[in-house]
This record gives sequence, structure tokens and C-alpha cells, in this order.
Amino acid sequence: MPLLVMLSSFQVAGWRPTKIAGRGTTVLSVNAQPTALARLRGFVLSPTQFLPVALAQLGALWLIVVTGAAVRLTDSGLGCRHWPGCEKGHPLPAKNGHAYIEFGNRLFGAVTIAVALLAWLAARRTPALSRRLVQLSLVIFLGTLLQAPIGLLAVASDLRWPIVMLHLLLSIALLAGATVLALEVRSVQVGRVEPLVPLELRRLGLAFAAACFVLIVSGSLATAAGPHSGGGKAQDIDRLGRLQSVVYVHAVVVGILPWGLVLVHVFLAATVWIGTVALATLFWRPNVDLADR
Repeated sequence: MPLLVMLSSFQVAGWRPTKIAGRGTTVLSVNAQPTALARLRGFVLSPTQFLPVALAQLGALWLIVVTGAAVRLTDSGLGCRHWPGCEKGHPLPAKNGHAYIEFGNRLFGAVTIAVALLAWLAARRTPALSRRLVQLSLVIFLGTLLQAPIGLLAVASDLRWPIVMLHLLLSIALLAGATVLALEVRSVQVGRVEPLVPLELRRLGLAFAAACFVLIVSGSLATAAGPHSGGGKAQDIDRLGRLQSVVYVHAVVVGILPWGLVLVHVFLAATVWIGTVALATLFWRPNVDLADR
């Protein structure tokens, strides 16, 4: 190997050639300054530093549920007929308020994907996290990324109710995963204790979370059958039915409320869902915060 190539390779690895004055001799000395790649490889986070990232991800996934509901309840689901741009040949919205609402939701969706990606990369650089938690952060990122093609299918299918319903339920599942991740990171940060409640109460917490999820599913079915389909004219949107008896109680309530109150309803439902998942998680895997109280 030529000497120049050898010296170049050593220099990349952190060595640099140095000439000895007056002798014309070149020796290799260690470069005390670490390379950018070495600094990157040595970059690690503590659980305390990672927790704000996990909470930011949870907040973004919570807000995207609310903005998605705003799109549907304001009949803005077809405000942009193309994807990812708003209209063919016009990537930005230029029509009306519906287009701005739909496009704004898409932009925030992109931000949410970026936050989920950041959370996964940060989890990989947090040695204190278990492999299971790193995998959970990856699943959350992939699920968030999957929302983009599902949104494309929703628009391409003129808001067919099964696709729109899948869009929402995936968001709810990701919200649960982000809640568990944030609580687990907090436990790694402060320490974990043995369960503080009896087994029967822990099982009741799981049943409560399952019942809450069933309620969300029934609400999705009610919206699919009710007046808030997301696309405006009733005859243009494929619906599950017309307030069918399987969801009649929930559907009647949704059907008589104006969209603003239904949006508050969704906002509260997402918040209660986070609290329900958090409660069930802490029943089974409490941290020191609870033991100190």
C-alpha cells in the first residue's frame, strides 16, 4: 500500500502525520481531537434527558387525534383531493377553509412522524432503556409513518368508512403505546416498586382499559353511521349505515350534537384514554413516585 494512502487512512482513524523538524522524517501521532463520527457514536442520553422526548411524542400523537377529528367534523376530509399536495399541480391549498384545515392536519401529521422518528433514534442512544422499550419506540414510529398511506387511501376512496375508522383506531393504539413508553421511561429514571394494589384491582384496570377501547370503537362506528362523515354531502360519502341499532345509543348522542361539541367529545375521549392506559400500566408496574405518596 502506498505511504500516502496509509497516512490518509490513519488520519481518518484519528491519527495524523507529523514531520520532525530538521530531519525530514514523518511519524504518526495521535490526533487528540475526536472526529465527528466518533463524537456521534459516543453520544448517549440518560433517562432524564430522554423523558421530554417521550412526552413530546405523546403530546404530538394526542394532538393529531384532535386535529384529525377537526378535519372530519368540519367536513374537510376531501378539502384536498390529492396527496401529499392539496390539488393536482398545486401543492399548497388555494381553495377554501376546508382545504386549509385538511392540509394543516397533513402538515402536523408530518411533524408527528418527525417527532416519532426522533424518539426512536433517541431511544437507541439511551443505554438505560431495555431492548423492549427501544422496540416499542420503533413500533410507534412505524405506526405513525403508516398513517400517511392510510390517509392517502382515505382520500382516494372518497372517505370510505372502514379506512377512516382504521385511521382513527391506529392513532388510538399509538397513543396507548406512547403512554406506556413515557411511564416506563419514568420508571427507569426513578426506579420501580412492587405492585401496590391487589391482583383483582390490577385485572379490573385492564378490563377498564379494554372497555374504554370498545367504547372508542363504538364511537367510531357511530361516526361512520352518523352525520359527521368528514366529506360534507351525505349522498357522496360511503357510510356504515343510518344510525344502526348496534351503536344506536352512541350514534344518537353524536347525531344531535353540533360538530364543535363533538370535537370536545373527541378531545376528552383521547384524554380519558391516556389516563385509562396510564392507570392500568401503573397498577401493574408502579414506580417510586407512587410509593412515596
